[in-house]
Amino acid sequence: MPVTFTFGEMLSARSVIGTTLAELGKTHENLWVLTPDIGATLVEFQETFPDRFVDVGLAEQVCVGIAAGLAYDGNIPVVSGMLPFLSMRALEQIRTDVCYPNLPVKIIGTHGGLVGNGGSTHYAVEDLALMCALTNMTVTSVGDPAMVGEVLRQSMTLPGPIYIRLAVGKKDKVLYAEGEHDVRIGKGIIARDGTDATIFTHGTTVAQALQAAEDLAADGRSVRVVDMFTLKPIDEALIAQCADETGGRFVVLEDHLAYGGLATRIADVVADRGIRLNAFERLGIPQVYAGFGDDEELRDKHGYGLAATVAATRRVIAQPSWPSSH
Repeated sequence: MPVTFTFGEMLSARSVIGTTLAELGKTHENLWVLTPDIGATLVEFQETFPDRFVDVGLAEQVCVGIAAGLAYDGNIPVVSGMLPFLSMRALEQIRTDVCYPNLPVKIIGTHGGLVGNGGSTHYAVEDLALMCALTNMTVTSVGDPAMVGEVLRQSMTLPGPIYIRLAVGKKDKVLYAEGEHDVRIGKGIIARDGTDATIFTHGTTVAQALQAAEDLAADGRSVRVVDMFTLKPIDEALIAQCADETGGRFVVLEDHLAYGGLATRIADVVADRGIRLNAFERLGIPQVYAGFGDDEELRDKHGYGLAATVAATRRVIAQPSWPSSH
């Protein structure tokens, strides 16, 4: 079974953001970049287009408000910062100033999930639930740093707002070979094919899911891994396809609260469309404040690390199938 990722190659998602925005600034004369004092990787854009760069200081609410004003004037504003504060401190401004009038403001940032060892105040773990709840908001969570540029480029033509979630973004694993997958906002990626079960995941846990599938392959288990990097709008057709092709056995793995994120989005699709499953397990952060530590250490502590992912997938594969109705 082919493996579609390279653990040896690393890339900075923050660097990709900086170079992509500088590139887009040349072709989009109405592109503005704003930051609440998190602009170290935006220097290339700032130096090339100083009249279209705004650093408001540590004031996320102000940053989103200015972005909305620029969008009203026909511009494409990108807000880049730390997601724990953009998603919560500026939530009212995102909801009322950006989503209500459906403005093309792009919100991209780092520290999605239990990364950075900053403690619970600096983890964005409720953010996907909050953003998915907002009318008109497109919501993404990108694990491969090489994909960040493509998502940003596609976002330029979206008529409304988008939320782009990243990890720390300094040293990220490249998951896919260039051109290996068709990256399209709103469509999931089958990162590894399989027939016994599907692991749905996004962001920082895609690499972990791929490793779990590799470990299970040693036991003769064939596990599909789906990188559902767009949570809203979610790829309902792919969810139904996976239910049909992998025995109705789902594991959802995410660096987010176990309820409110991708697992909840998939459960809603399953219920709304009447998709019949044999087994469903969700792996994510329980209702706790996670504390300090390395992100992999914290995943193990809170029950959604690599060993827990392998164990959960074994359990869903072991579940008996529903009797055939034919």
